Amino acid sequence: MAIRTIREYGDEVLEKPCKVVKLMTPGLSVLIDDMFETMYEANGVGLAAPQVGVLKRVCVIDVTGEDPYVFINPEILETDGEQEGYEGCLSLPGKSGIVKRPNHVKVRALDRRMQPFELEADELLARAICHETDHLDGKMYVELVEGELVNNEDLEKEQEGTEES
Repeated sequence: MAIRTIREYGDEVLEKPCKVVKLMTPGLSVLIDDMFETMYEANGVGLAAPQVGVLKRVCVIDVTGEDPYVFINPEILETDGEQEGYEGCLSLPGKSGIVKRPNHVKVRALDRRMQPFELEADELLARAICHETDHLDGKMYVELVEGELVNNEDLEKEQEGTEES
């Protein structure tokens, strides 16, 4: 396994739609392992293949640190409800913005054995699935931000101030 370079906002690869994956190959298996290692090293909860320069419909998500998911060719089937909150991205380090996302999603994808599965997710996992699926379509969360992007350090200071009140 290896840590890969995360492409940053402005890199053209992040604006391109990804290609459907048709079969599992040794290279794709290595990519998935590398994506998990890269995501954990960067303290992220999700990472899509284009963020490491690979235009394939693959993303990995682990919102708890103990429940990793691989999504190959994910397709969101249903959404419900709404959540609004700060969202960041490993491809735009140090920044966050307020984004509205569904609070519940149902997604269909293939796992790393290329077996189909469906998953219903709420809250942070639903947000992560939407965020990473957007990456596979060449979109970034900054297109959805309401208001201005903020520095994460400023946001942390603001949140500390409200906790002390």
